[in-house]
Amino acid sequence: MALWAQMTPQLQYLPTQTLNELYPETLPLDVRHYLANWIEDQIWEEFDVDSVEQEPRARLLLDQMVLLLQEVAQQNPNVVEKVKLQHISKNLSVYQPQPMELVRTVRNMLRKERQLLGQAGLGFPPFQPMPGVPPAANGTPQPVREDSKADVDNLVLKVLEIQNCRQTLHQLQEDLNWEKQEIEPMQVQNDLDQQHSDQVIRQNRIKQLEYNFSVCAKKRLQLLQEAVYALEQCQSCLILRIKSWRWEQHRATIGVHFNDNLGFLQTWCEQLLGVNSNLRQELMLMKRDHGEAEQLHTLQESLELLLQTLVQNSLVVDKQPPQVIKTQSKFSATVRYLLGEKMAPGKPVVLKAQIITEAQARNLGQQSIVPNENVGDLLNYTALLEHNTASKSTCATFRNMSIKKIKRADRKGSESVTEEKFALLFNTEITITGCESPYGIQTISLPVVVIVHGSQEINAMATIIWDCAFSELNRIPFVIPERVPWKQMCEALNSKFMSEVQTQRALDRYNFHFLAQKIFDQPDISDDFGNIPVSWAQFNKEVLPGRNFTFWQWFEGVIDLTKKCLRDYWSEGLIFGFIGKHHLHVLLQNKPNGTFLLRFSDSEMGGITIAYVGPSDNGGRKIQNIQPFTKKDLDSAGLGDRIRDISCISYVYPDFVKTDVFKKFFTVLSPPNPDGYLPFKLTTVVNPGDLSSSTPSIPPQTDLPQDFYDQSMVPGYGPNMNPSHFSPHPSNCTPTYMSDPVPVQGSIYSSSMPPAPSDESMGMDSLEGILDQF
Repeated sequence: MALWAQMTPQLQYLPTQTLNELYPETLPLDVRHYLANWIEDQIWEEFDVDSVEQEPRARLLLDQMVLLLQEVAQQNPNVVEKVKLQHISKNLSVYQPQPMELVRTVRNMLRKERQLLGQAGLGFPPFQPMPGVPPAANGTPQPVREDSKADVDNLVLKVLEIQNCRQTLHQLQEDLNWEKQEIEPMQVQNDLDQQHSDQVIRQNRIKQLEYNFSVCAKKRLQLLQEAVYALEQCQSCLILRIKSWRWEQHRATIGVHFNDNLGFLQTWCEQLLGVNSNLRQELMLMKRDHGEAEQLHTLQESLELLLQTLVQNSLVVDKQPPQVIKTQSKFSATVRYLLGEKMAPGKPVVLKAQIITEAQARNLGQQSIVPNENVGDLLNYTALLEHNTASKSTCATFRNMSIKKIKRADRKGSESVTEEKFALLFNTEITITGCESPYGIQTISLPVVVIVHGSQEINAMATIIWDCAFSELNRIPFVIPERVPWKQMCEALNSKFMSEVQTQRALDRYNFHFLAQKIFDQPDISDDFGNIPVSWAQFNKEVLPGRNFTFWQWFEGVIDLTKKCLRDYWSEGLIFGFIGKHHLHVLLQNKPNGTFLLRFSDSEMGGITIAYVGPSDNGGRKIQNIQPFTKKDLDSAGLGDRIRDISCISYVYPDFVKTDVFKKFFTVLSPPNPDGYLPFKLTTVVNPGDLSSSTPSIPPQTDLPQDFYDQSMVPGYGPNMNPSHFSPHPSNCTPTYMSDPVPVQGSIYSSSMPPAPSDESMGMDSLEGILDQF
């Protein structure tokens, strides 16, 4: 808070206009004052305010700011200030649609404060590196990550100061007792003059000692009050950090980066427990010395409440159970107690688990209340809280839990069982060394969906994805919005795709545009979908037009296929991915016959198809699509081998020879087996057949701007993902027509399979080998 401490005295000298510029209505002076420590601890300068990818981090800071401001409001004894702070916390929602605006506002505010202090000669030169902070290459200071160490160190110093003050008082009291004892014999001496002189000296000394004692006693009380207040502030930051850790753990389900190390938080908890213990001891000694004062009673209540809050918030689920749990299946979970080393020795601590409904989770309220109604039968629901000396952690590990049966709640309307959320509640009683009474502690897991059959897993995961991506920090369990802006959906889809596939290549704006066209069923619209709300029903309740699956089921099928069969192809930029037919026409319309690209199937779950330029029956060219390859197809013959076998495709878009690009994925034929059998291979054959009956479709009309589909604007696609390979799109070309499905002719080995109703043509496998002669 060094910056704010120097800034506060300067506020009275600033013009009103400058104050209004520094602290606008959207982020008033009250926020800067009450959250000074927290604001200066954050790394605002690290943000790239023009990066969409960093918006989730900015939104997390916004949520933390709102939560912290609400906590400050609750603790404020002034009713007027409390109402004012609550009103301000609600107004901060103005930043929710654009959280980067909060980053800009706070960063500009801090920069202007430094500039003003620099102009006043107070040691904060504008836009210069802070002491000890090396400048970056671009001249801006590199932010230093600040943590609670300074606050805890200050608390420890305050405790030492209180102890020193107590010792000084003790010495003063002893000196005072001695002087009072020495003055009594002087009253019986004969020499009145000498007696009077010595008595005056000793009385003056006694008066000085009493004065010093009074000053020191007041200082002792003041230091104790300051220490308790500082402990409250530091512990509020700790609990907020624990909640943030849980929030980040929650977001990790959709692939957001998460550091699961709890060592730092455990150290913080232990330090604050030690400070609380020392302050309670000093308070007891103060009550012994000065009696039961009202101020001391208030401080005692504050310390006891702080201790209870700390003890009860130190239980966390370290390793979450799976968020989709099938009945009769084994699963595990680990619960960690951050104050484990401070537990009283003796009686073992047994942690119990039970499954609770969403309604029960909302009604938990006080942490000592455990729901009585049992909604599910858990197997192996107890575990011992044990200390690991090597890792210095105290954990209870539930290794073989299982849900034998589950009691469903009454569902409303069209709600399905895969939309019903439960949680695991872990609870026990624990005694802390130095505390007389045990504390009831508990914590709940992230929401889980309980299924009875594997066919429900995809829909259950959709419920979890929506909950993890769009729930708010410090929400009421397990409240989620019914609609979210499409740009938030894009963040969630991209994070989930990248984490599941384990790739560094993200979806681009062309992919997102096609996904938006698909989920909103608006294939001809070129508008920016970013702020259009998308509903839960559109995500995973309503089937896509003309299909028998939902948007999530289709998208999850692509994730599964890419993860299991296409990771390297995707990571190297060989798969274009999600692309609409309009965009496909623009990319391929001026390319020679045999030019192709790989795209995810629009009509089949978990399929990838090859779109290529081929000859039409009238001597022209047309774009054709081979029937999608599924995981089953690619398990029998990889994508690289299939591309090698298909003779009608030659060049990977934009103009690379396919054998050069895909040769690393070709399978090398194995030598003959020693048992005499000759090896065989599956060959993919695509034969357009008789195209005389094909009727080209009418060119689709679109309002998309030309530059949206400009080839030179397509990043991240092509061999080695090198955008420099793309050539500008010629604007004088007329789009070709999309052909009807390409029929498939039989081969040596074929599987009889009815053609699926699709706008994509079909492909198949053939067996080439020599049978042994009898």
